[in-house]
Amino acid sequence: MLKTYQALRRNGVIGINERNITYVNALNPRKLLVRVDNKLLTKQLAQAADIPTPELYGVIANARDMKHLPEMINHPDGFVVKPAHGSQGKGIIVVDGPLKGGWRLSSGRRIKLEDMKFQINNMISGMYSLGGQTDMAMIEYRVKFDDVFGKVSFKGVPDMRVIVLKGVPVFAMLRLPTAESDGKANLHKGGVGAGIDLATGLTMRAMQHDQLIDVHPDTAHPLENIQAPYWDDILLMAARSYDVTGLGYIGVDIVLDREKGPLLLELNARPGISIQIANRRGLRFVLEKAGALASDKLTAEERVAFAKTLSEKAADAGEPVIAPV
Repeated sequence: MLKTYQALRRNGVIGINERNITYVNALNPRKLLVRVDNKLLTKQLAQAADIPTPELYGVIANARDMKHLPEMINHPDGFVVKPAHGSQGKGIIVVDGPLKGGWRLSSGRRIKLEDMKFQINNMISGMYSLGGQTDMAMIEYRVKFDDVFGKVSFKGVPDMRVIVLKGVPVFAMLRLPTAESDGKANLHKGGVGAGIDLATGLTMRAMQHDQLIDVHPDTAHPLENIQAPYWDDILLMAARSYDVTGLGYIGVDIVLDREKGPLLLELNARPGISIQIANRRGLRFVLEKAGALASDKLTAEERVAFAKTLSEKAADAGEPVIAPV
């Protein structure tokens, strides 16, 4: 056990305690956490800064708002319902379109209006929210999946997670839906995470359930060397998210729409650490280098340029990788 711990330390791998103490608690003031914990507020802040997000169709905060639900969901090309204070994808309803007196979910199953209202009431009651607090249900535009990731996705919409330290993107991965994850790009439910090289936007080896894999479990398509489109735009959106929130350590989740391009989906003040497995590199070394930069004096564009040099230097130096688990 000690040898394993020492090996992980040598490879720069950080654990939950180090993440919490050194980065989350130290760099994310509690008074600012509402800016990312409340997805509605996140959307409003992003829109004010001209960071594109999925269009908001409506908000249901109480029983009175429920009577407006039919007009909020009157979108033949689908919609998404999510709790404003949710986490880990819990409670989210992704609807592809109408289906025989109801709606077709992204999983292919049918949901009736009454069942949808029941789940929205659960959202409002706080069933899916952080700390069980009273919540709101947001109805918004359903992202139209870009075919560039079609061969490595199962039904749902992939997204990209970028870890940002004081406005500097440091690590990234592509999160892919699977049959096991019920079409959601959620690693906790069995989704796939593929590391992305920051300098190029190309995917690297991937993982599922913290185990390294080479091909998607459902499509059997190789997961390496897939180019993420709009990569510079994605990194810039991630860098600017720091300016919007004032939080020094965040996970930025971005989706790629085939018509609208990259859209900011949400922000996370406590991003998971399994991204290290997807990238086969520990976070500590690059976090230390990014943390030493006087990033507040740089523009978002300059911080992105610096992030790319970090990635290139790590590759040139043959920085240690995490051994397969």
